[in-house]
Amino acid sequence: MIENYKEAFEKTRLAGTIASGALDEVAKIVKPGIKTDEIDKLCYEYINDHGAFSAPLFYRGFPKSCCTSSNHIVCHGIPSEKILKDGDIVNVDVTALKNGWHGDTSRTFEIGEVSIKAQKLVRTTYEAMMKSIKIIKEGIHLGDIGSVIQNHVEAEGFSVVRDFCGHGIGQKFHEKPNILHYGKPGAGEKIKSGMIFTIEPMINTGNFETKTLNDGWTAVTKDKSLSAQFEHTIGVTKDGCEVFTL
Repeated sequence: MIENYKEAFEKTRLAGTIASGALDEVAKIVKPGIKTDEIDKLCYEYINDHGAFSAPLFYRGFPKSCCTSSNHIVCHGIPSEKILKDGDIVNVDVTALKNGWHGDTSRTFEIGEVSIKAQKLVRTTYEAMMKSIKIIKEGIHLGDIGSVIQNHVEAEGFSVVRDFCGHGIGQKFHEKPNILHYGKPGAGEKIKSGMIFTIEPMINTGNFETKTLNDGWTAVTKDKSLSAQFEHTIGVTKDGCEVFTL
């Protein structure tokens, strides 16, 4: 909670605009045949060109400037020589650090012609995030956010990942509170104006269970089912919220 949050909002807005701008550029190049390393290079250069740093790079030893998580990878996929092919889905997660403040956002992209099920998964994940953002204002509970996401997702026959969550963000990349994407209305702490945090539901077509691979980063669905994610950084106001990463 930041007492004078006007400045915090201004700085987060700037970082968020750079992060979302990087994803706008990614949208122009993602197609069958592209390597995830090319996406990483573009994000690194775009963020750098706008006077910011890629926060994931070297964060706790992470080797790249963004995360590229395709198909059954839930999150923290490491860009590589891997070539995306027709029918894949891939989440690209970027965080810009500008003037000491972070803006964190991700989108799932469809590569070429994807299956009806994959299209529904991507659409449902985005809708769940946006529905939860619509209810945010001072005085609601963290559980209200998770409940909206969980209800929407499970009604469509999908599951909400439990092992990863949204988080407070600001001058630190990750801070309190944790924002669970499942829960019960009225549970958890009340949110206050001035809070800045991410909402980033990870949704699977199969079971919600995940496991982390031997690289220590890449999280995958245990049952190899598809996973999608979207993420925005938002700031809470008295009567609503501002999305910094549109």
